[in-house]
Amino acid sequence: MRFAVLCDLAVYSAQAGATAEDGPESVLLAGIRRTHTPAVLITRGRLPEQLAKITNLPLAERVKAFRLLVALLAVADRRRRERYCMDGCSHARHQLGGQRDTETATP
Repeated sequence: MRFAVLCDLAVYSAQAGATAEDGPESVLLAGIRRTHTPAVLITRGRLPEQLAKITNLPLAERVKAFRLLVALLAVADRRRRERYCMDGCSHARHQLGGQRDTETATP
């Protein structure tokens, strides 16, 4: 995985309101072991510091880090949608699923 992708995921997770309490659920969702380095880091608290450490893990840990950060973003974004977007919103990212049904291929 590229370093920039991990950094972007960490930033997006923070913007989505991820908290240290999201760590255990994210580990389960990512399908990695609780003993893997990214999982241990995410559950230690002080999320901004841990995200920085996760993005800087060695190459051998990057696939696990990627899976974990995608899961963290999903957990945080789901909570944000439930709190702020339940009755509809204008966020383009929340409308992506509906576009697939209406898009048509052009020759």
